[in-house]
Amino acid sequence: MTVSRLLLDASLVVQIVMSLLLLVSLLSWTIIFIKWSVLKKARREADQFERHFWSGADLGELYQRVSTHRGRLSGMESIFESGFREFAHLRKSLGSDPMAVMQGAQRAMRVAMNREIDRLEMHLSFLATVGSTSPYVGLFGTVWGIMNSFMALGTVKQATISSVAPGIAEALIATAMGLFAAIPAVIAYNRYSNDVERLVSRYDIFAEEFSTILQRQVHASRQGQTT
Repeated sequence: MTVSRLLLDASLVVQIVMSLLLLVSLLSWTIIFIKWSVLKKARREADQFERHFWSGADLGELYQRVSTHRGRLSGMESIFESGFREFAHLRKSLGSDPMAVMQGAQRAMRVAMNREIDRLEMHLSFLATVGSTSPYVGLFGTVWGIMNSFMALGTVKQATISSVAPGIAEALIATAMGLFAAIPAVIAYNRYSNDVERLVSRYDIFAEEFSTILQRQVHASRQGQTT
């Protein structure tokens, strides 16, 4: 009695359950590796952009450099590009109304930030669903396999361990596969949710600090015009 033999000899329902769990597990591991790469890249890009932003570089020059990659921007670069572009546009048309200029720039940054949050959180709900439902799917296969084993006892004159062992073994394999699919998904979901939350916090802090810098520029230019 081997595992492969048990899988091949399992009932149709149990085979469907195990095939579904195997497919879900493969999808989960694919998402886990993809999200690991995406979040690692997002942290690296955030570190690089913050170093360059706070190095004292001119904001206009930084915007010109960043805007050449429009359409491929992500993270802080996208937030900065959206905010500064809206800021420059509104300052030309509404230069005498600093409040409207700042509100427009902040709205643009919020839109860009929400876009980044959606991108970072993509597929995390799938991991959460796999982590919460896979054990129950495996348990369904277990219950079905054990039920078949006990029903088979009614067709034999003498009940022995060898007559029920295959059905119980295949049932327990379904439970094991459910746990194998659920545990990595739960661990990855908790880890990645924390990483996304920390990145969003960094984006939010950057947007607030950038808004303060833009507000200083608005008031400085307004004071220069009054003098």
